[in-house]
Amino acid sequence: MVGVLTPLAYLARRWTPTPRTVRRAALTAVVMSVVIIVTGGAVRLTGSGLGCDTWPKCTDDNLFATAEQGVHGAIEFGNRLLTYVLCAAVGWTIIAVRSAKPRRRGLTRLAWSQFFIVVSNAVLGGITVLLGLNPWSVAGHFLLATALLTVTTVTWLRVREGDAPARPRVPLPVRRLGWALTACSGLLVAVGTLVTGSGEHAGDSRDVPRMPFDYETIARVHAASAWLVCLLAVALYVALRVVDAPLDTRARARDLLVVLLAQGAIGYVQYFTGVPEVLVGFHMLGSTLLWIAVLRLLLSLRERGELAQAAPVPGRQKAAPAAV
Repeated sequence: MVGVLTPLAYLARRWTPTPRTVRRAALTAVVMSVVIIVTGGAVRLTGSGLGCDTWPKCTDDNLFATAEQGVHGAIEFGNRLLTYVLCAAVGWTIIAVRSAKPRRRGLTRLAWSQFFIVVSNAVLGGITVLLGLNPWSVAGHFLLATALLTVTTVTWLRVREGDAPARPRVPLPVRRLGWALTACSGLLVAVGTLVTGSGEHAGDSRDVPRMPFDYETIARVHAASAWLVCLLAVALYVALRVVDAPLDTRARARDLLVVLLAQGAIGYVQYFTGVPEVLVGFHMLGSTLLWIAVLRLLLSLRERGELAQAAPVPGRQKAAPAAV
């Protein structure tokens, strides 16, 4: 008895994307993950969080933003529309990864996990609107978006390598330092949501309750976390040079230091200039680039061999040249 093929399996039988196509699809999902985080920040910074005052429709009577809702409704609804573009990018990644030959089940599961995170965050976003931009749900919304960025970045990096068991490229103490850097960077992102939840940019022009933290204190904790990440990044860069790590790994450590320097400069300038909206927006973009740089460095500390090539399709091999 012949089983019924799913649409993805049917397509995979008839189409094999090139490795470049798969990489581009995965990169598209990474880019859209960054875009959705930055535009979500723009919604908050412009006070447009309740531009659409209900969910899933924009108003009780309209699916789309209306003229009465003005620019805030347009900004909020525009961010919602970008979710569909993100879904398209994630869907394209799933199709490309599933159709690649040979089939890579682990990579396919990574791609599908992007879809489930997008759905979960869309639901949480709706709950956030219905709760009137409760700062805890807003923070959860951002952290789920960061989780999506994590998975899309790991997927993008994994499509470039094989599926052999991970083999370390540097000694164990250096790898532990890399994991410590990653953990502290994650903590830095999480504390950043507490700073936002305690500060001025509530996401709505009306009064929205803030988190019960003293803004000055939580901002200093955030700055201390940033300095810890910087120290770990410098230590890891030095350690990689001492152990003569591969050149690409050292290059990624250098890239991380550049991003940290820029992000730290933006953070201090925005703090001492009254947290202007434009700088906060650039700081949010910097947080996404920082997290991508950390993940790229972490995954470069090990390798999984070369990417396997698809076996030639019978009957399509080029004929060997005739002997002269």
